[in-house]
Amino acid sequence: MRMSTAISTVFLALAMLLALGAAAKTNDGKNSTTPANTTANGSTASATTVANSSTQDENLHLEGERRFRSNCGRCHVAPPKFPSRMMATIVRHMRVRATITDADMRLILRYMTE
Repeated sequence: MRMSTAISTVFLALAMLLALGAAAKTNDGKNSTTPANTTANGSTASATTVANSSTQDENLHLEGERRFRSNCGRCHVAPPKFPSRMMATIVRHMRVRATITDADMRLILRYMTE
């Protein structure tokens, strides 16, 4: 029983470190208090931003699916949806075993958690 508790604690700590690292990388030094782009009449240009971001999200999802099929699909089928933290731990461990690049790992993780 002690061993399973220790293992669970280690996995929880790894997942927390991974989440903190991902949060730090998504910030990239950008200030979240910057004002939105406005047009001449004072309205925001968010419609264009939303369209661009949805296209980019779709492209990243498709690229993640392609990387999953080429790297993971040889041995695995896509698992059912797990919580993001659990999936991050799983993908991180498989990255080491399957020698997946960091970029591939991020795309696969994005595909698996959407």
